[in-house]
Amino acid sequence: MEIEQLPAISRLFSSSVIRELARKGQSPLFARLAKQSGLSDSLPGSELVRNVFEAAFSILRREGFRHEYVYKAALTKNILLGKHSLRTASMLTEFRAGECKVDLAILNGTATAYEVKSERDSLKRLERQVTAYSKVFARVYVIAASNHVDSVIAAVPKDVGVLRLSNRFSISQLRDAADRPDRTAPEAIFESIRKDEAHLILSSLGKPIPAVPNTELSCVLRELFIKLTPFEAHHGMVRTLRKTRDLLPLSDLVARLPTSLQTAALSVPLRKLDHPRLLTAVNTSLDEAMCWL
Repeated sequence: MEIEQLPAISRLFSSSVIRELARKGQSPLFARLAKQSGLSDSLPGSELVRNVFEAAFSILRREGFRHEYVYKAALTKNILLGKHSLRTASMLTEFRAGECKVDLAILNGTATAYEVKSERDSLKRLERQVTAYSKVFARVYVIAASNHVDSVIAAVPKDVGVLRLSNRFSISQLRDAADRPDRTAPEAIFESIRKDEAHLILSSLGKPIPAVPNTELSCVLRELFIKLTPFEAHHGMVRTLRKTRDLLPLSDLVARLPTSLQTAALSVPLRKLDHPRLLTAVNTSLDEAMCWL
């Protein structure tokens, strides 16, 4: 495999490919990337599309080649589906916190943010990122490549946890994260969630919401929300988002997908009626898939 083929291999797991497969039952973009990556030539045509994803994932798992998606997949496998389950926890990806976006967050009894720093990532924005996440999430971890670990430990506050992804795809904890809902900021939480979610949180806390025109509702919700204590806002967010961002309806689909695609399926909004199309597409032969071009 040539290093120039890595971008094409990485893009196989993009939301664009997953959406096409799910909505149309085929993906011209998948076929193009399979060709550009060289995987369509290295695998027999009788292999299934799911095996192309597995082969791509095995390449991206190699140290030095690791892509952000591999770190997210490790967190999904080892923490979301390992320590927890889709019945007891939910997962958010690319969730906005201030001017930053959290790579992955897990909500169970608390809210935990995970920032990925792969071999090829810069640490330039790390301090700003963990500061923003700490205003929304009670626990913050950085999961880093071995070459970044020492610099990450030196750069982030001591209540930020540090994880390392091993060669065997397991996660080792170098420093635990403190559970600090008290340091979160209701205003930052309000700006991160949807307005209907803020409404649900306030209602669950018994805060009366005056009847106002829709044009004024956002301002009214904000005024009420920023008066909450950090504990009320954070725990209200956890309780509410576990319901509004519930992933349990995806459990059957996830169980029938290869490990390499589970994180993608949990990260891309998919309609129930698209699930059979996605499963049919990933079980299509490579020869047939290359005709999607």
